[in-house]
Formats: sequence, structure tokens, C-alpha cells
Amino acid sequence: MTKLNQEEQEIFDSYENDEWNSVKTSERITQLQSYAKATLAKDKNITLRLSSLDLEALQAKAIEEGIPYQTLISSILHKYVTGQLIDN
Repeated sequence: MTKLNQEEQEIFDSYENDEWNSVKTSERITQLQSYAKATLAKDKNITLRLSSLDLEALQAKAIEEGIPYQTLISSILHKYVTGQLIDN
């Protein structure tokens, strides 16, 4: 299991203690679906030059994850620009 930081552990404990209440309404679901569509929309193409070694390594990682390598690259870039990419 991944080690949680203090904030993550507090959220996890709160969830485990049934301190969360559902806000499931049709309006909220519609709102969240529109957010998801906007976030996941891939509406731009780019050309990117990589070394063959980096590309081969990305393709190997993508195979391990069971996803296309373009999806992996897109995910890594998204995590980087949103501050979610964690350096181990």
C-alpha cells in the first residue's frame, strides 16, 4: 500500500469513520459529468521529438500499465501541469 501523507490519512480516516455524506443529485451528477468531459477532452494535437531510448522506455512502461503510450504521455503531462506528479 502507498504511504499516505498526513492530509491523505486524515481524509482516509474520515471516510472510514463514515463521516462523509453523499451529495448525489441529478444536477450534481450532470455538473461532474461536464467537468469530466472538459478535463478528458483531447482537442489539440502536438508534435513532440523524443530520443528513441526515451520513447522505447515510455512504450515499455505503457505496456506494463496496459495503456497506449500516447495515453501514458498525456497522463504524465497532465499530472505535471496540475502539480500531481510526485517525485519518488
